[in-house]
Amino acid sequence: MAIECIKAVPSSVHQKEERSKEEQKSLVFDAKFLRYQSNIPQQFVWPDDEKPIVNAPELAVPLIDLGGFLSGDPVSATEASKLVGEACQKHGFFLVVNHGVDQKLIADAHRYMDNFFELPLSDKQKAQRKVGEHCGYASSFTGRFSTKLPWKETLSFRYSAQQNSPKLVQDYFHNTMGESFLEFGKVYQQYCEAMSTLSLGIMELLGMSLGVSKAHFREFFEENDSIMRLNYYPPCQKPDLTLGTGPHCDPTSLTILHQDQVGGLQVYVDNEWRSISPNFQAFVVNIGDTFMALSNGKYKSCLHRAVVNSETTRKSLAFFLCPKSDKMITPPTKLVDNSNPRIYPDFTWSMLLEFTQKHYRADMKTLEMFSNWVQQRK
Repeated sequence: MAIECIKAVPSSVHQKEERSKEEQKSLVFDAKFLRYQSNIPQQFVWPDDEKPIVNAPELAVPLIDLGGFLSGDPVSATEASKLVGEACQKHGFFLVVNHGVDQKLIADAHRYMDNFFELPLSDKQKAQRKVGEHCGYASSFTGRFSTKLPWKETLSFRYSAQQNSPKLVQDYFHNTMGESFLEFGKVYQQYCEAMSTLSLGIMELLGMSLGVSKAHFREFFEENDSIMRLNYYPPCQKPDLTLGTGPHCDPTSLTILHQDQVGGLQVYVDNEWRSISPNFQAFVVNIGDTFMALSNGKYKSCLHRAVVNSETTRKSLAFFLCPKSDKMITPPTKLVDNSNPRIYPDFTWSMLLEFTQKHYRADMKTLEMFSNWVQQRK
């Protein structure tokens, strides 16, 4: 019966499908070549209603000084937690300065990013991301999607704060890219360790702001199994047609982003896109879906995207804080009562990660759809 159905399909449809598959397979995002093309491939052209907005108004995000908090001053800690709480109820974005991360380490992390992405494509492909995995090198999303492709390259790798994984990042680069990447791996090992430490401090502030124990979320994430991503957005001769990263909410718990001096980050607030200007002294921090569930919906995971330009490469370092894969995501009892019933079911981070790999959504409904999926599996 199936064979008869196939025979009934016109050959022109077959040819069109085969051609589409072949085009998708042959498309490669090679920045060294595409950055100079005046006609960009159709797969990178976004629909008119999703195209980037030039000169998006700036989003007023609080600039939170962590100096007093990190030195143990209780008054500074209370003030910082208050600002964090206000931002997380509105849109989940804030900036932190005097964060305790060595500026030379940040500069080195940006410099080594250049060293990797400026390699020939064949060398970068030694770290090629495998189908169904979330770590490795990706030249756009060619091979995964056929339309609305992002104008970027990424390199993602895992970091673990567990004691039995002391040099996971360093070993990854040595094993994947070879002996010459030993120093490269050391820099990102140190950077991830610094991000993990900073994340745990921010978790203390989030706990205070929600009125739960200062240690609650810190302890929850102490053995985090997180993701580090290097984002590289080359120039595009038609930046008004494409996006560097499409609109999305981070499924993870907390994102700590360091932008270079080239703007491009935009956040969707009050039904319009707003920009967050680069500040090399600051980290941009935002709440992800997993922490929205941990806060029982009190704190927001917000839609954001990245735009590109025609002249300058933009780079960013993104650390995605994630709990251990088997940790149960459930809000503290203090955040659940008759007036605030449970919004999301219990789940593990590994379940949400699996869902996002199979059901990518460019909107704010990932957590809602995932919750329905979890309920149906029970």
